[in-house]
Amino acid sequence: MGYLFEAIVVLHFLGLAALIGGFLVQIKDTTRVVNPAMFHGALTQFVTGLLLVGLSYPLNASDPDEYGLPDNAKIAVKFVILLVILGLVLVNRKKPSISTGIWAAIGGLAILNVIIAVFWH
Repeated sequence: MGYLFEAIVVLHFLGLAALIGGFLVQIKDTTRVVNPAMFHGALTQFVTGLLLVGLSYPLNASDPDEYGLPDNAKIAVKFVILLVILGLVLVNRKKPSISTGIWAAIGGLAILNVIIAVFWH
């Protein structure tokens, strides 16, 4: 089960790369959209995040030294931020253009989730 967990972590990182990459590729554009990379990246982050948290508990029960329990407060904060990102992405994905504020909110919240993941211990 450890290899499955590690594979899901890789997919989680790829979702992050797609979400932030889809955001960054539009920095110089005057017309901004929710591109497929942002949409699929956000969905990948959501699904793999749920799987990672769900697998953490049985993995911890089988080997508590290698697999710690997730910090539920941290996971809750990251989950709420991701729900806001998903809401913005889903509501605006079919529009021909979105405001700079919505585009910046999607990217800024995605980067905030990375900061929380790294610095919240």
